[in-house]
Amino acid sequence: MARMVARLLALFGAVVISFSAILVRLAEVSPSTAAFFRPAYGLPLLALAALALGGPPRAWRQRALAVLAGCLMGIAFTFWNHAIVAIGAGLSTVLGNTQVVFVGILAWVLHGERPTRAAMATIPVVMLGALATGGLGGVGAYGDAPLRGVLFGLMNGVAYAAFLLLFRALGRGRRVAAGPLADATLGAATVTLVAGLATDPAFDLSLAWPAHGWLLATGVGPQFFGWLAILYALPRLPALETSVILLIQPVLTVVWGALLLGEAPSPVQLAGVGTILAGVTVLTVVGAARPGPKRGAPVPLPPNGRDA
Repeated sequence: MARMVARLLALFGAVVISFSAILVRLAEVSPSTAAFFRPAYGLPLLALAALALGGPPRAWRQRALAVLAGCLMGIAFTFWNHAIVAIGAGLSTVLGNTQVVFVGILAWVLHGERPTRAAMATIPVVMLGALATGGLGGVGAYGDAPLRGVLFGLMNGVAYAAFLLLFRALGRGRRVAAGPLADATLGAATVTLVAGLATDPAFDLSLAWPAHGWLLATGVGPQFFGWLAILYALPRLPALETSVILLIQPVLTVVWGALLLGEAPSPVQLAGVGTILAGVTVLTVVGAARPGPKRGAPVPLPPNGRDA
């Protein structure tokens, strides 16, 4: 029964998070504005949940590192939102899942976790899929700036991979996720606020309707309910099972983009989507890295890009 509940919560979280990019598109605000208000609206709810659920006390150093991890989350949000504007909700979300590749690379560089043979063969295929997602310069490619969207999508993948490596190490062994997630969300809100004020003339803190209805939904839905559901399910299910469940998230976003926003990627871009998803599935199932010779326990790799 407990495993069934965890399985349903993982599925619920994946479905909720699949609407993230859709809500950003519907808000029709600048990328920096959307990147700030998602964590800003989610933070009060997460703080209340952390107080209500309790959990073992955490050292200030651990909390500071969680905030630092959240800063990486905020950078990822910013790149992702720029990709959404440039190439659409569906394609930008699929590109973000290339973080599985970058997690393997960063784990190799930082922790000596050697890539598996499958990873060495699959990584070039995933990168080729990313290029195809940009339309390869074709006139029928979907998006205002497809190639720029691919670049932002890959940068999102790098930033998100760095966040995952740090955040999962901090949360290892914890059964209550609301506290670390609240600290990380504080970091994300802080860095996106500073970046928006410093770099984006279109950054807007005014509360206009209906834009802020959609932005509020990103904070309440994906940032609060989606992440908490997945973080609850992760330690209670086998990694492969959660991986398979969570891989539906980018697929659903492509579907929602087509049904709700009229997004119509070209055949070349759809082929790129399929290539990326196939490569991510292989890396998820067989593993991207194996422990290396460096001292210290290796940081566990996430089963999927939006699961922690």
